[in-house]
Formats: sequence, C-alpha cells, structure tokens
Amino acid sequence: MWYNNILETIGETPLVKLNKVTEGVKATVLAKLEFFNPGNSIKDRMALQMIEDAEAAGLIKPGGTIIEGTSGNTGMGLALACIIKGYKLICTMPDKQSKEKMDILRAMGAEVVVTPTNVAADDPRSYYSVARQLSMDIPNAYYPNQYDNLSNTKANYEQTGPEIWAQTEGKITHLVVGTGTGGTISGTGKYLKEKNPNIKIWAIDTYGSVLKKYHETGEFDESEIYSYITEGIGEDIIPKNVDFGVIDHFEKVTDKDGILMTRELARKEGIFAGNSAGCAVSGVLQLKDQLKESDLVVVIFHDHGSRYIGKLYNDDWLKSKGML
Repeated sequence: MWYNNILETIGETPLVKLNKVTEGVKATVLAKLEFFNPGNSIKDRMALQMIEDAEAAGLIKPGGTIIEGTSGNTGMGLALACIIKGYKLICTMPDKQSKEKMDILRAMGAEVVVTPTNVAADDPRSYYSVARQLSMDIPNAYYPNQYDNLSNTKANYEQTGPEIWAQTEGKITHLVVGTGTGGTISGTGKYLKEKNPNIKIWAIDTYGSVLKKYHETGEFDESEIYSYITEGIGEDIIPKNVDFGVIDHFEKVTDKDGILMTRELARKEGIFAGNSAGCAVSGVLQLKDQLKESDLVVVIFHDHGSRYIGKLYNDDWLKSKGML
C-alpha cells in the first residue's frame, strides 16, 4: 500500500500510556501523539480542512497566496497543503516563537514575516493585523484566520474525536487539551460529548491569557493579559473556535511547570513533545484529586520537541529564564 501524496498521511495518530510522570494519579492517562502527523503537529488536520473548505467555496483561485498568522504549527500544515496544491504561503509570527519554527517554515518554501510579541491584538503591528493587511494588499490572496475559521473545529470534530472514541473503545472519561485557537478542544470535545455527555472536557490555559476568566465570568479582562513564555496555548483574544459551552473547566499552568514537565516527558517517557504537552500533563497533576482509578484520561500532545531545541530543551536558555 502507498499514499498518493503526503496529505493522505494526516491522522490516525497513536495513543500511548503515560507511566512515570503520572505516578500518583489514580486514573489511566493516555497521550494522543499528534506529532505523528507529517507536519509533526495536530494542526495539519485543520490546515488542510481550511484550504479544502475555502477551495470548495471558491475563495482560493489557482496560483493564489495563502496568508496566515501562526505560532508555527498551523503554518507547517498550511505549507504542506500549499506545496501539494500549488499555492504560495506567507506566515506572520510573533518574535517569541522559536527560531526552529521559523526556519522549518522557510525550509518548506514559506515566506515568514516576524512581528513584535508585546503589542495588543488590534495593534497594526500584531501578527493578526499584519496577516489581515497583507491579505488585502496582495492580489488573489486568502487569509484562513484559524482563530475564527470554524473549519478548524470541524476538522477535529470529524477526525480527532472519532479517532479517540474508537481507540479507547468509548471508555474515555476525560479529555485534556492545551487551548489556544480552541479548534482542537471544541471539535474533539463536541464529538465526544455527543457520544457520552458525562465525559469531562478540561482546557489547559496559561498565566497571561484571558480564556479561563472569560469562561468563568463572561468578562474579557485586559488586566489578565501579559507576556508569557509558553508557546501555542493561551490567548489575548476570544477566538470564535473556542466553544465555551463544551468546556467543563479551565486550569492554568505556569510557564515553569509546563516547560519542566515537557522535559520530564522526554527523559522519563521517551516522548519528545512540544511545550503544550508538558502544560497539559501538569494540568492533569494539578487536578489529580478529581480522578479515580476507573477513569481514562486522554491528553492531546500537539506537536514535536524538535520545534523547541533552542529554547525549552536548551539548558542555557532555561537558566537565562531562571528555570534551572
């Protein structure tokens, strides 16, 4: 058997039991290893979905340019789709993202525009604003906007949710997901709750993000927003893909706890994952008193550790941040 192109290899990623890092947790904890996707992250699923849905709606013309603001992984998924489908790609990225992510995107033929991290979302210099402006300035351009494009949620509703349900034979009791754009937790969570409304959906947030407080109070509190080191989760906006009605609880994890746990996963489990995986496992440990022996917890591991070599896997960098 063979595949006709790299896009056909997206999905059907494995579930692997965690053993050492979850000692003291009564439940069985399984990691959904999304870095087995060809672009090494779960974002391959929604990137292809956004492009295919836009093609079906006539929003992209042959030879067009895709322009997207990304922390790196969505850009990689879009790069694969653009290579196979013949589009150009421009990615805008905040300067806090790892150099590896930028280099990988350039290696895949994308143009990368780096923007400042410490500006408000509606500032014309933010990576959201720059992407939107470029899409207006460049002819035959399409701005997928992963934050508000519901194809993001749809991909996970149609793929990730059914995969987890089948892989656990319907025994899953908790889904734990580091949450940024919200597409993964909302789509996967919606599917699982339709199968069994008792399944708990736990979102992992970071300090400096507005999502947890917004979920609990309905208030968008700008005083919650400040710069943080963690990559890929948390938001300073409320994306349309975050379906707060699907989420039972938001748990905040510190930069340090998330980063050190990501390193523990490599050393104790042999799982070389990205920043949000450590955050999600830390969240499970913080909530372990709510879990019992019969529970089956699935944690999404969004991406691969190779994206973070110069940062959280680099001792000098960690020391410079006061974390070692």
